[in-house]
Amino acid sequence: MGALDHLSNMFDCGSGSNRKYKKRKQLQTVEIKVKIDCDGCERKVRRSVEGMKGVTSVSVERKQHKLTVVGYVEPHKVLSRVAYRTGKKVELWPYVPYDIVAHPYAQGVYDKKAPAGYVRYVEDPHNQLARASSTEVRYTTAFSDENPAACSIM
Repeated sequence: MGALDHLSNMFDCGSGSNRKYKKRKQLQTVEIKVKIDCDGCERKVRRSVEGMKGVTSVSVERKQHKLTVVGYVEPHKVLSRVAYRTGKKVELWPYVPYDIVAHPYAQGVYDKKAPAGYVRYVEDPHNQLARASSTEVRYTTAFSDENPAACSIM
């Protein structure tokens, strides 16, 4: 909004004071899991979102069954559009790299269908699994074969 627009709005006695400004959407990356088997499925999924308003780029990874949409869009609108246009079951990308999760092999986190190096994202799998405290780590490394300064009694 330039200086002239501001001055014209200030001195406008009419409808300038009742103007509502739209909130701008932020640039987002939406990752979606959708089953993609062949070139036809890939083309169908890509075309379902290419024409959406606000989409800047679309990429499809067939082996991972992943659709990535970048643009000024809302995730739930992209999900519903892909589901409606393709007739496929879609969900937001449920996987994260396994080194981000505290316990990647806990029940409910490990998923055999996940791509290599990924596990299913879960906030806190069971609360009963906790990271080792510093005192526990100190005691276990005191008797470790990998520690050169470990206790020589063993």
